[in-house]
Amino acid sequence: MPYYIYDITQDPTGIARNLEYQAEFDSFQEAKKFARNRRAELGRDTDILVKVMFAPNQLEAEERLMEKREKPIVMEWEK
Repeated sequence: MPYYIYDITQDPTGIARNLEYQAEFDSFQEAKKFARNRRAELGRDTDILVKVMFAPNQLEAEERLMEKREKPIVMEWEK
């Protein structure tokens, strides 16, 4: 399965995510290197997130990135 790289931005309301496909790689090392270089290009003061997604195809990768996940419950002793 390939690794897909996406730029992710939030709309002003914070409800929807906008995905912009960047690249596809067969190895994690190449994908990680590309993602790090992309983050360095964008700089720290950007609202764009760069994500690497491992999925069987591009559609599945986009669906996984669009999922709304709940924050984990942190116990008092885990803080």
